[in-house]
Amino acid sequence: MFATILPLGALLSGTALLLLGSGLLGTLLGVRGSYEGYGDQVLGLIMSGYFLGFFLGTFLAPRAIRRMGHIRAFSFFGALFASTVLAHAIWVTPVTWGLLRVATGLAVVGLYTVIESWLNATVEGAQRGRVFAVYMVINLAALAIGQQFLRLAAPESFALFSLVAILICAAMLPVTATRMAQPVMSPSERLGVRRLFRLAPAAGVGSLFSGISIGTFWGLAPVYAGRLELDNESVAMFMTVTIVGGALLQWPIGRLSDSGDRRRTLAISSLGAAVAAGAALFVASPTGAGLYIVYFLYGGLSFAIYPVAVAHLLDHVAPEDLLPACSTNLLLHGLGAALGPALAGFAMGRFGPGAFPGLLLVVHVLLAAYVASRLLIRTRVVAGDAHFHAMLRTSPTAMEMLPEVDAAQDELEGTTESAAPDPAEGPVEPDAGIREQ
Repeated sequence: MFATILPLGALLSGTALLLLGSGLLGTLLGVRGSYEGYGDQVLGLIMSGYFLGFFLGTFLAPRAIRRMGHIRAFSFFGALFASTVLAHAIWVTPVTWGLLRVATGLAVVGLYTVIESWLNATVEGAQRGRVFAVYMVINLAALAIGQQFLRLAAPESFALFSLVAILICAAMLPVTATRMAQPVMSPSERLGVRRLFRLAPAAGVGSLFSGISIGTFWGLAPVYAGRLELDNESVAMFMTVTIVGGALLQWPIGRLSDSGDRRRTLAISSLGAAVAAGAALFVASPTGAGLYIVYFLYGGLSFAIYPVAVAHLLDHVAPEDLLPACSTNLLLHGLGAALGPALAGFAMGRFGPGAFPGLLLVVHVLLAAYVASRLLIRTRVVAGDAHFHAMLRTSPTAMEMLPEVDAAQDELEGTTESAAPDPAEGPVEPDAGIREQ
């Protein structure tokens, strides 16, 4: 395992530094926006801009990488990201921040795509599952640790924005200095949304609603914590505890999903997340341990919904449709993530901070009800041999590292080769059923 990971050190260390900065930035903007007096509706729209940019970047970033090459594209997107971070501290207006968040989302998905396509092209098929697991652990650990940097300086100062920019620039150093060969990136395909819902409706709805909840969390959880009058250190701990819960509970939930119908696990996880969100409405003291316990459980249950939905999709899609279906599924998640902060901001502005867990409660109850109805309507027979993989929403290229996708591609290549006639065997006679009489 170590021998496999060591040559990828440049890419993985770049990922860690990038996510340290990105994880800090999202929380910093929520806290700083509250300090500037921005209302919840305004902050919700600002934070939705990031996911809008992320969504647009899934179309634009691959084209840029094919044109520039991986190293130059990583430098380009890294410079764009660092520039937008510093611009947040210079031009502090809602409109400017909204536009900068769109640019930030586009830059981040470009950086993800460079790293993940490079990893996918470098790692042998048999090792991809392990590398994917290590990559996701690094993602979650860096996001959790990045929250604690909020303790280092006041959010209204320039220092934390500078720290984020420094981390992003540092992430470019190992990647641009590597001697690894740059891969050639092939065009990606997508499956129609209607066809995806015909093949695995629970996966599509699960990804969409998971996007709403996860986008709401990343966009407005720091704002919600500030409205509860948590200080900066407590906001950082609140975010870290939720992310750690999301990391630790994915594995037991994943094992449960591998043991039977994944829709049952989707319904249980979503219902559990709804219970945790509902409990947050009744926490007696927002500064006590109860708030952290509730959101630890919420993070563990809600973060698992998207990977369970992906595993369910892999179970029921033909090999030739795996990558296009995963790409479309990710777009549904992205659309939900762009919608979530805007909805939450409007609700919080109208009903107060309790609307944050209230919206999460409604989203997860609706998802659990839909998946439960699918369980009653139809019994699914697993067509593939997929397994749960703990993951975050990154770029469509990440799906290419899943061993199921690699096995499907090998199967398709083998089928194509076996179907081709061997010239050495001479001409192939027509089938007896269609011979001329």
